[in-house]
Formats: sequence, structure tokens, C-alpha cells
Amino acid sequence: MATVTFDHATRVYPGTERPAVDQLNLHIEDGEFLVLVGPSGCGKSTSLRMLAGLEDVNGGRILIGDRDVTDVQPKDRDIAMVFQNYALYPHMSVADNMGFALKIAGTPKAEIRQRVEEAAKILDLTEYLDRKPKALSGGQRQRVAMGRAIVRQPQVFLMDEPLSNLDAKLRVQTRTQIASLQRRLGVTTVYVTHDQTEALTMGDRIAVLKSGLLQQVGTPREMYDTPANVFVAGFIGSPAMNIGTFEVKDGAALVGSAQIPLERSIVGALTEADGGKVTVGFRPESLDVVPAGTPGSLQVETNLVEELGSDAFLYGSLKGDAAGELSAGDSDQVIVRIHPRDVPMKGEVINVAIKPGQTHVFSAATGARLS
Repeated sequence: MATVTFDHATRVYPGTERPAVDQLNLHIEDGEFLVLVGPSGCGKSTSLRMLAGLEDVNGGRILIGDRDVTDVQPKDRDIAMVFQNYALYPHMSVADNMGFALKIAGTPKAEIRQRVEEAAKILDLTEYLDRKPKALSGGQRQRVAMGRAIVRQPQVFLMDEPLSNLDAKLRVQTRTQIASLQRRLGVTTVYVTHDQTEALTMGDRIAVLKSGLLQQVGTPREMYDTPANVFVAGFIGSPAMNIGTFEVKDGAALVGSAQIPLERSIVGALTEADGGKVTVGFRPESLDVVPAGTPGSLQVETNLVEELGSDAFLYGSLKGDAAGELSAGDSDQVIVRIHPRDVPMKGEVINVAIKPGQTHVFSAATGARLS
């Protein structure tokens, strides 16, 4: 096991001017499960491939432990990679697939068998060792691909969206298996995904990337409670945070008829570029349904309700003064968490109030967190 360090690591693809990964500084502790997350094209898979040695590093360096591996061949880096595609040999049995890398390395047959059986026991694959991949389900094939990585006993596991090919139920089941397996083995793991739910549920820490730039690193709770900027606030959390830009008057942000008091330090941090405005965000669970006419409440017309059994989320449009000023994620709707046993009908108008102290305030000009 070992630490992993990206030291100003940069990758620029030939024929492009903008780096795919730009000056990445990131330290991953020994035995840590770190998730790289971000939208498509943000540089997360490129970062992983740079660590694996599959992409050149055009600037900076990468270290595994105290060893600079920037120019070391992939086979000499002591890493094991699990891909989105299982990449199993169809003519080989499960046991032969799992032990193939050891066979190529010249490991004695008895040791190969021992390691394969140990990994199969951990992954609940013992009864499938003599089967061919075509006789396995998607989840079982993914576990075989993981077993192939485990038997090598590497210093670092690299996983590139390994659950993308699985159906929804199996994806939930397998992600818990991967997380518990990593904690059991204690191997440093870098896991790439575009699914922020996976990131929140699996990682010890999360690193969010956008356009090749690192936006924030922290625990799942830190990312959810104190996003560093508007992008992270809108990206982390499902359903998405409600975000809008509002005028500041007399030390408060004016959200329609509601006034959100701002700390003096926030008002003092506003610059000329902000134009007397701030960007305010609040999560769906930070809204309370209140009686009509409640001072400072907002009117929301119901467009759709997602009923999830134990939870329900209302998607609606703001009415009155605040109409068109708020949005959640990429939509122009407001999302409210409501009681699953008291669900309004489509077109019904409800009144909501923002819970005190549950807003996130960002600079209107830069998007950086102010609160």
C-alpha cells in the first residue's frame, strides 16, 4: 500500500490548447478511498489514466509513495485497474481470468491457485471458478474483473466507472460491496465516476473536477454542507440544490417577498463586480411547507411530484415576485422535499419558507462561496 500524489500534473492532448487536466494538485492517503467525480469531459478519466501510465504527463509529476512514477512504464507502477468494460477472456474460465496476470509474471501455479481462491472467497465467486464469462451475469463478471485486480496485491487500485454497465438495482448492491471490500483490504483506491450519488456513498473523500480544474476536495459531508462554489453546490446532491441570484438590500438578499439576512462579513466581501447581488442556494430539504400568507413565504405551483415511498420531491415553478429567479441544476424548476403522505396535485399552489441558517451564499461574479 502507498500514498498517491498529483503534483501540478498537467495533460494537454495534441492539437488542443486547453489542458484536459490543468495543474492537478491532490494527495491521497495510504489506504484511502478517493472518488474523482465530475461531468463528462472534466478530466477525471484522464487523471486516472495519467496515474496508470496510459497517458503522458506534459507538466508536473505523479508519485506513488515516495517514488516518482511520471516516466515509469505502466507494468512497473504496481497498480491494478478495473475498467467499465469487464475485458474478460471469453475462452478462459473465471479462475484462469483472475490468475492470468500472475501466470504471465511467472508466479508458481500453487500460489496462483491460492490467491485466486482467496479472492473468490472474498467476492463470493468460489462456485463459479470453473465457468466461462458467458455463463455469468453482469454483476458476476464485474466481480471477476475486480478479483483479477485483487490477486495481484497491488499498491493502488484504479477503478474507471466500473458500475456503468450494470442495471440500477445491481449498481446499488455492487457499490456497497466495492466500498466494504476496499475497507477490508485497506488498499489505496482511486475511483472515477460521473454519478455523484456513487461518490457520496462510497468515498472517504471526494475530488470534484470541472474543465480539467480541481474545484474542491473533502469528505462527502463537507461537500454537501459547505460546497466551495456554485458549481459544486449544483453538482453534489440529489435532487439538485435550488440556486438563484438576488439583489442585496439593507443587509439581506431579496428572494421575492422573502428576505434572507446576510452576515456582515458576506456583505463586506461583495465587490463592484457583484453589482449589488449575491447567489443564494438552498437544498430541497431546507424548505418548509407553510400556511398561505405566512410572512416571507414563496408560492410554488406544482408541476410534478416524485413519490419515492419514504420520501417525495415536488418540482414546481415560482409564482409572484420571485418567478424565474431560481433554478435547480440545469432546469428552471424549484425542488421541494415534502411529506410523502401529503402530496399536492398537479397545478396546486403551495407556500414554502426557507429554514433559517440553511442557505448557501456565493459571489454573483465569481461563484466562490461567501458564507
